Amino acid sequence: MKKLILCLLLLPVTLLAQTQPLRVAVAANAQFVMEQLKTAFQKKTGIQVESIVNSSGKLTTQIQQGAPYDVFLSADMEYPQTLHKHGLTVAAPIVYAYGSLVLWTLSDLPLTADLKVLSDPAVRHVAMANPATAPYGEAAVSFLKSQKLLDLVQPKIVYGESIAQVNQYILSGAAEIGFTAKSVVLDPGLAKRGHWIDLPTTGYSPIAQGVVVLKRTSLTKEARQFMEFLRSPAARRILQQFGYRSANI
Repeated sequence: MKKLILCLLLLPVTLLAQTQPLRVAVAANAQFVMEQLKTAFQKKTGIQVESIVNSSGKLTTQIQQGAPYDVFLSADMEYPQTLHKHGLTVAAPIVYAYGSLVLWTLSDLPLTADLKVLSDPAVRHVAMANPATAPYGEAAVSFLKSQKLLDLVQPKIVYGESIAQVNQYILSGAAEIGFTAKSVVLDPGLAKRGHWIDLPTTGYSPIAQGVVVLKRTSLTKEARQFMEFLRSPAARRILQQFGYRSANI
């Protein structure tokens, strides 16, 4: 009888644990590819995933303040390394993919390798992510400096909190052009919106994107399964479809 009562008492807790989704904090550049990864992972394992999208810097601050996330997919390695140094991760971060920058517009502005379009009077607003919190914004600034274009473009820059807000600026017409992640313009829902060009990767440091399991997780097994999934051929194919270069993890 005592065993039966104990089982009944534990049953709701067990059911709760089984239905609790894996909460993955995702840097905004990866919000679209994450939907594909999530679908494939859930189909393979049956584990439900909830993704929370923001800039890497904002997510890092939330994690430091106790946000109940299980896994963190950052747009760089610096933010997850900071969390690791403060003892907030199960292990050191690893690179799961390499991202790249593109210049994107919905207008008929000509996009050429010399980027003369940025000096066009028709371009009054150039969108980019905040370099203080978003690695893709930092990469955009580095690129403009390398091309000696930052002084020219600076008065036109409008900053978004993340790549997601940059995309909103471009899609709404609030900015005529903007720097965004290649993974965004390759999303099937946006692939036919406007046109874009790749930017030379020599103008900014490689955007090595890191992933970590967070120490506060109660779903350690599921989090590790997700990490294993990111190493799988299926996940790599999805990442490559969105313009990411594979990492040997």
